Amino acid sequence: MTEITTQKLEQRLQIIEDKLAIYELIASHPPSADTGLAEYTAAVYMEEGTFNRGEELDGAKGVDAIAAFILRPAHEEAIKSGLAHFTGLPLIDLRGNKAIVTSYLQLLQLDKQGEPREMANHGYSTGYRIHRVVVNRWELERHEGRWKIHSRTLLPVDGTDAPRELLARGLSDVLKATR
Repeated sequence: MTEITTQKLEQRLQIIEDKLAIYELIASHPPSADTGLAEYTAAVYMEEGTFNRGEELDGAKGVDAIAAFILRPAHEEAIKSGLAHFTGLPLIDLRGNKAIVTSYLQLLQLDKQGEPREMANHGYSTGYRIHRVVVNRWELERHEGRWKIHSRTLLPVDGTDAPRELLARGLSDVLKATR
């Protein structure tokens, strides 16, 4: 192989490794939130990280405050009521040691008031209801060889312009990178 070919292969391999690591980071959010594992949350946020949940809900600044979010009694109550975070495949815009990730997240809750239904080979269930769907914008940085969250903004898909703009921004970022 020529030096140029080797360099191009190394660059392509780095992109693949980065995207896999970012997929794993984003995919780890639901299990960490649904188990209340604050240690994990603290490990994946930058020290000065921010968590913005829009105008309707409170957020947090700093890794300790963000990690404490899932230790709240109200979050534990949500977990015990059948909370399940369900994420969609993220759109990743790599920018060297930084990345912008755009994704959807559904918050599902056990529907305790639903009518029990049977599914062949799976037993009975009252089912789940979608409590909320949100758009996420994750701003990541490579820190000591690992991808970490610098900031996360999530906005409910509620018909307003803000979540739509967040999605469009993610698409335009990726479009610019491909030109």
